[in-house]
Amino acid sequence: MGKYITVLGGIISIIIGVWGIAAWWWSFVDLLKGSVPAILVLGGLAAFFAGVSEVKDAMQAKKEEAKNKKEEKK
Repeated sequence: MGKYITVLGGIISIIIGVWGIAAWWWSFVDLLKGSVPAILVLGGLAAFFAGVSEVKDAMQAKKEEAKNKKEEKK
């Protein structure tokens, strides 16, 4: 029974959401306009930190590889 209530709640939320977007279209557009720069900044920060982490991992792997080659030669 709980699954049906969840589905019914989801359908009701969708209907109210679509009605709200239609009723307050310009407010919704203003919200989107205001949120796009923030989303771009946050996405850019996430990409930057992911890139830095990847570079650090690659450098660490290179160091480990050089260390292993040095030990094999001994």
